[in-house]
Amino acid sequence: MSIQTADIGLALSNTFKSIPTDSIESNIDCNDNVEFNNGQERKVKYGSHHAGAMELAAKYSYGKRCQETICCIIWAVLMVYNLILLIIHFDPSQWKSIVVYGICGIVLADFFSGIVHWFCDTWGSVEFPAIGPGLIRPFREHHIDPTSITRHDFIETNGDNLAAVIPFISYLAYKLRKYYTDLSIMQNYSFYAFIYLLAIFVSFTNQFHKWSHTYYGLPRWVTFLQDWHVILPRKHHRIHHVSPHETYYCITTGWLNWPLEKVGFWRFLEYLIESASGSKPRSDDMKWAQKT
Repeated sequence: MSIQTADIGLALSNTFKSIPTDSIESNIDCNDNVEFNNGQERKVKYGSHHAGAMELAAKYSYGKRCQETICCIIWAVLMVYNLILLIIHFDPSQWKSIVVYGICGIVLADFFSGIVHWFCDTWGSVEFPAIGPGLIRPFREHHIDPTSITRHDFIETNGDNLAAVIPFISYLAYKLRKYYTDLSIMQNYSFYAFIYLLAIFVSFTNQFHKWSHTYYGLPRWVTFLQDWHVILPRKHHRIHHVSPHETYYCITTGWLNWPLEKVGFWRFLEYLIESASGSKPRSDDMKWAQKT
């Protein structure tokens, strides 16, 4: 039974307040999806041996791996190049505007992560040409086998996100070329810093997401950032994994999850799309979850 939108924030908050921290931290598998039936919580065992999860994992192709690897290399070259030029032209007197623009970049990255996550969780099908196997497949697998992401290496975890920012950091590299005068660069330095920090947080959104599912062996600096909500905290993200996965989509920092839920942002978008197309949200997601 689905929780009503108006009550979802309170219901989820009360649910997770009642979960002891020790039990969360000691959950090695973390492949239990929490479902509600007439207000009663029950756990449904998913994981790597689920039929749907195995079929989806097998769809990760060699061609996809090559594309991700190439994008990772291009991304690394451009990010190092841009960082060097930003350091060369850094002006300490602009630190206040740089901080403001940088925070705006982080917030925008969190919003983008929510939009992409919501769209790929809610609509489309693995069978869609191009974007189905490449983009939607990992989202379907993740709900059935939440810890599958912890078994992915750096390239598989981050390849799509790194590819998404390449056009933006290419633009930044173009603008920072020696062709432009120092004065031109300094006049727009805060904006360039905004693009760079936005690119960093978009690039590593899936890495932050992966860490939110990793309960052992994380470096202390990662858990520090999670505890201070600089990146997506572990307990915060568990709210999204309450079936039917219809809330808390922002997975970069999670800062926007509460306000977007309070205004009914995702329900409104779903209403518009369902009214216009007749498509039911999350129907393909449920199809894979029900495979045996």
